[in-house]
Amino acid sequence: MKVKKTERQLKKVESGSHAEAKADGRSQGPGQGRIRGDRVGPYLTSFLADFVFDELSPEFLKKIGVAELMAGVPVPIRRGELVQIQQGQQLTANQLAENMIWLLGVDPQFKYGEHYLAFLLKLFRQQILDSTLREAQDAAEQGQLKKACIYFRACLRLQPDSLEGLYGYIRVCRDMYLEGGDEDYVGNLKAETMEYLEVLTLEHPDFGPGYYYLGYAYANLGLYAKAAITWQQYLDRSEDQEERQEIQERLTQLEGPVKIEDGCNDVLAGRYEEGIFKLEPYEKSSFSSWWPLYYYLGMAHAGLGEHQEAKKSFKHLLTLQPSHVEAMLELAAIYRAEGDLENQKKYTDKVELILSQQEADRTGE
Repeated sequence: MKVKKTERQLKKVESGSHAEAKADGRSQGPGQGRIRGDRVGPYLTSFLADFVFDELSPEFLKKIGVAELMAGVPVPIRRGELVQIQQGQQLTANQLAENMIWLLGVDPQFKYGEHYLAFLLKLFRQQILDSTLREAQDAAEQGQLKKACIYFRACLRLQPDSLEGLYGYIRVCRDMYLEGGDEDYVGNLKAETMEYLEVLTLEHPDFGPGYYYLGYAYANLGLYAKAAITWQQYLDRSEDQEERQEIQERLTQLEGPVKIEDGCNDVLAGRYEEGIFKLEPYEKSSFSSWWPLYYYLGMAHAGLGEHQEAKKSFKHLLTLQPSHVEAMLELAAIYRAEGDLENQKKYTDKVELILSQQEADRTGE
């Protein structure tokens, strides 16, 4: 085999795959047709630096029975394997399979991905999924999280509804964001984790751990009603007594937040009086320091034209969250409606100061 793809050509092939996927609206996540946008792939692309591409000889393709599938299709070759080729040795089918799996894990929508899938499934069938899962699990156990992530993503390209693949991918994404990183990195991994937890519960509705972790994901986002429903579904499926007790305690803790969330939803829907009725009792409760309570009470009172009560709620919120821009804007709007231009300017000036400081912090100026 001759190495036909230079480094420049390799980069062109790599970048073209994502661009084409975006142009035609294809899913770019690990499970084909499942997630619209690959949040994690950009953090893995450095693992492609070791590859060049070559086309397999017609004789070799015919020998292994994939001539129609792979004719004219460049395959990934690690730079260290070039020596083997230069010495006149052909790569084995197993070496090619490992390289294809690696590439599919980094970029599930790679330009030649469909050809690689057909190659892998024709030559290895179920064995390729099983071996890839083992590699993923071994890497995860050794703490090699990005390597494990690549293998689990490849598993989902081979079989998008694989229980082991889905659950393993979720767990490793969770472990990756728990290790820390910048805001975008952690945010993308959290979003990926939650979205695939939702997929897991849809694809495998009897699998209890999916509901366990999804409940926590919802609770951490303040989606308390969803968390409560999801954890109840977990209790309906789990026999783990220790975890059942843990979740039952969590459900008890959620009783107040669920009712508060219900009141907040009333306010958002314009049912201001109902929202106030549900939210006011919590001003003198263990949730009295929870700032969203006062934001939604303020919005409800403002919606009813009760300016004094609205100002009271928003000002109390600012004692809890002094830089809460939305509360300041609401206060400025109320003062403007009352013709109090001095206090209106007071809060708009504060908003401008906070936003300019946030921009300076973001840009490092």
